[in-house]
Amino acid sequence: MSDIPEKQIKRLRSLIEEAETSLAAAKELLISLVGDDPVITKSVSDDNIGKVIEGVFDGQNMAGGDGKMYPVPANYASKSKLVQGDILKLTIADDGKFLYKQIGPIARKQVVGTLTQKEGHYVVTVGEKEYRVLLASVTYFKAKPGDQVSVNVPEDDSMDVEWAALEAAL
Repeated sequence: MSDIPEKQIKRLRSLIEEAETSLAAAKELLISLVGDDPVITKSVSDDNIGKVIEGVFDGQNMAGGDGKMYPVPANYASKSKLVQGDILKLTIADDGKFLYKQIGPIARKQVVGTLTQKEGHYVVTVGEKEYRVLLASVTYFKAKPGDQVSVNVPEDDSMDVEWAALEAAL
């Protein structure tokens, strides 16, 4: 063991941790695509708790306090009406399941805008500002380009916000 440089050992440990995180994310994505979504339908028992990470929701993913990005299932973000800037807690169970919980909602306000589609993405235009919205939300509300919609955005106008949470189609 003394022949192996410590730098290589640290790098290998880091690669293994990244691979475990990626595998857990892939398992969660697969489960969310085929149903049986553990984020909504199952809880993690105390004896099955693995790693707990807190982070900030960026509109699609959670930027973890560990510097990594974690995919947040669109159906969970949509149903929970997560707003960019919300604080989340992610529990990665020993069996690879991801369990998200909103622990710090950011102050938000509701605004009305027009839904459009640009470059394959749904966008809500409010005045001169455009916000992206999740396809899962648009589908859930059966909204179509040109519809008036209500969205939640951070109350703090000084934040550079790209995403909004669709509240309702009007």
